[in-house]
Amino acid sequence: MKSIAQLMSALAPNEGINPTALQGVHIFRSSQYGARGPMCYYQGVLIVGQGKKRVYLDNEVFDYDPQNSLVMTVPVPVECETFASVEEPVLVLVIDIDLKLLDELTRVMDAHDQQPTELGESHLSGYFIAQNNQQMESCVIRLLQALQSPLEAQALGGSFLHELLYRLLMLPNAAPLYALALSHTRLSRIDKALSFIHQHYADSIEVEQLASLVNMSTSAFHRGFKEVTASSPIQYVKKIRLNKAKELLQQHGAKAKEAALAVGYESPAQFSREFKRYFKQSPGECIRR
Repeated sequence: MKSIAQLMSALAPNEGINPTALQGVHIFRSSQYGARGPMCYYQGVLIVGQGKKRVYLDNEVFDYDPQNSLVMTVPVPVECETFASVEEPVLVLVIDIDLKLLDELTRVMDAHDQQPTELGESHLSGYFIAQNNQQMESCVIRLLQALQSPLEAQALGGSFLHELLYRLLMLPNAAPLYALALSHTRLSRIDKALSFIHQHYADSIEVEQLASLVNMSTSAFHRGFKEVTASSPIQYVKKIRLNKAKELLQQHGAKAKEAALAVGYESPAQFSREFKRYFKQSPGECIRR
């Protein structure tokens, strides 16, 4: 039987993100070391087949590798370091979280009184490391095998995604994932605010506006936001704007002034200063690279 790394490699011939036959499922490949630098991790499950990635978030440092998967229940700006080489490229299965499926599974688990042990804790972060067990690895192998064939991917892939999400929910530290599906939790309220930010990052956004949107006091919202994302609301908005601007510069050929205006900066000079402070390079250097 082929290993997880071999199955991922067959699905990811190109550097960067490789789409698969299933919507919302991709394979990331990188054949070189990537120095620590800022980026935004979006809502999803990241399962490593080979290599290692290290995430720096506030005062935390954690690795995800073939033994440990990373689950992001909300989009979070982080700093990331990639350990890879031509001989051993890093390979990561990236799966978007299906919120409808998550809701269905949490209802079934509620009916069988199978909530995660940490669900009662109010201070939940928006991410956690999932230690891969034998059941998860078996499911990942079957999913990757199905993805080798467009027919099998369409016929069977959904059932394997269903099982994988269930296996994740059954882990003892899966409370952040479970809380995402419950409308009354602090994490799900913050996720609603984050969705608003990602839709309106180019507009003027006030903390009081976000707190009102999710029916929280300003102080409680600020505290909960920091717990979930490891950033204050103002810091988060700034990081999202800068990450979006970098995407415009590198992937869409925008000029620095165009990118600045597109993400909500009125002053191109201020944009350039904050961009260089965050990415350790100017917008012009970013374009050339």
